[in-house]
Order: sequence, then structure tokens, then C-alpha cells
Amino acid sequence: MERQTKAYLYAMLAVLLWSTVATAFKLTLRSLTPVGLLFFGSATAALVLGLMLALQGKLSLLRTYTGRDYARSALMGFLNPFLYYAVLFRAYQLLPGQEAQPLNYTWAIALALLSIPLLKQNLRPASLLALLISFTGVYVIATRGNVMAMRFTDSLGVSLALGSSIVWALFWIFSLRDPRDRVAKLFLSFSFGCVITGVYALITGQWVWPTSAGLLGAVYTGLFEMGITFVIWLRALSLSRTTARVANLIFLSPFVSLVLLNTLAGERIYPSSVIGLVLIVGGILLQRRVG
Repeated sequence: MERQTKAYLYAMLAVLLWSTVATAFKLTLRSLTPVGLLFFGSATAALVLGLMLALQGKLSLLRTYTGRDYARSALMGFLNPFLYYAVLFRAYQLLPGQEAQPLNYTWAIALALLSIPLLKQNLRPASLLALLISFTGVYVIATRGNVMAMRFTDSLGVSLALGSSIVWALFWIFSLRDPRDRVAKLFLSFSFGCVITGVYALITGQWVWPTSAGLLGAVYTGLFEMGITFVIWLRALSLSRTTARVANLIFLSPFVSLVLLNTLAGERIYPSSVIGLVLIVGGILLQRRVG
């Protein structure tokens, strides 16, 4: 099979798996708290990523890291998975999945804005237009199409969904500055994140044992949102002749998610969700084109 064809197959598999997680979040949060979902999901991801390291013969890398490297991993684990998913799962509790996911997708916009002070990058006029288009989509979703009322349907939920995008963008920027092996970095981040979540759950009295349905959903989340799918996506990028050939396929994911949320989670899809998502993705694609 041609190398580029393999890249497309890996990319589409990643897109398909990521398309299911919004539905998985909504269904799992019916029987498990956000903290419980985060703990058991991150534990699953850490186990899977550790197994991948072992199969790749890279466990020895962990012995070469310094105390400073482990301190950096602890900070990264606090950002992602702990803070990022704690905020995101709470947003999914408060909002329909069709609204929480597109709002979270604005991480690409947050990344562009944060790159100005943190990476010393410039913002072109065309990029400002792209940001305006995407934020218009955010406003349409947040007001559920009642744009003249200038009132969010759930201010806390909207704030949390948008806030999660900022946390993810910060994690991505800090990760770019870390030259260590990608799978090893993820393994340490999720290991530290799992420990931090467990301590937080005990201190705050939020520790609960999951039901079988809740545990199944958490394991699914750990496998296909936090662990395996990211590695599959990296494989697609490494096989592709250029990153651009597969990178834009990721924006199919939220549209497939709308279908799954409707058919599996029983959400009635609002026209405002579709319109807002189109605007958000359109703005992101324009931002990627103009750089």
C-alpha cells in the first residue's frame, strides 16, 4: 500500500475515533462524576501509553530524565489531563455536547492568540478576520441562535468550554518547547495527572467508585480520547508527504460528532450549533491558510 494512502487511512481512523468521544462524555457523565471520569480515564491512558513505550523499547528513556524533566512533566500533567479535562467535563455536564465540543474546538484560535506573547509571533490582518469569523460562531452557539438577545444560555458552561481551549493551547505551546519523546512525554503527563486527580478527589471528598457503565465509559475515554488515538494521529502525520495533506481532516470530527450525539445520545441538534460550528471551523481553516 502506498505510504500516502496509509497516512490517509490512519488519519481517518483517528478522526472517526475522536468523533465518538463527545457522545462518550455525555453518556458516561450520566453515571460518573467529572472527577471520576478524569481519574479512571487518565489511569487507562497512562497504562496504554506505558505499554506502548514498552513495545517500542523506550522505557529506558525514563531513566535518562532529570529531576527537572520530571518536574516539567508534573506541571504538564497538571495542565493536561488534570485541569484541561476537569474543566472540559464540567462544561459537558452543563451544556449539550453539540455546544460544548465546538466551543472547545476554539483551542486553535486560543493557540493563535497565545502564540503572540509566548512565541513572539505576529498576527496578520487576515488572521484577525479569521478570529472574528470563529468568535462569531462562538457567539451564535453561546446564544443558541438568539443573537439579538446578547445573553448566553449557560454562562458558566460556555466559560468553561472556552476556558478548556485556553488550557489546551497552553499545554500545546509548552509541549512544543519540550524535545523529549512524544509518547514518553504523554505517558508521564497522564501518570502525574492521574495522581493529581486522585489526591484532589480524596481532599475534596469527591472520590466515588464508578458503576460498571461509568467505568466502561471512562476506559473508552482513556483509550480513544486520551491515549491510542493521539498516537494514531501522529503516525498519520509521520507517513504523510506533507502535514497539510492530513491535518485538515481533523475538522471532519465535530461534524461527525453531531450525527453521533443525535443518534446515540438523543440530542436534538439545534440549527445554531451547525451554523456556529461552520463559522468556527471556517475561521480556523482561514487562520491556517494565512498563517
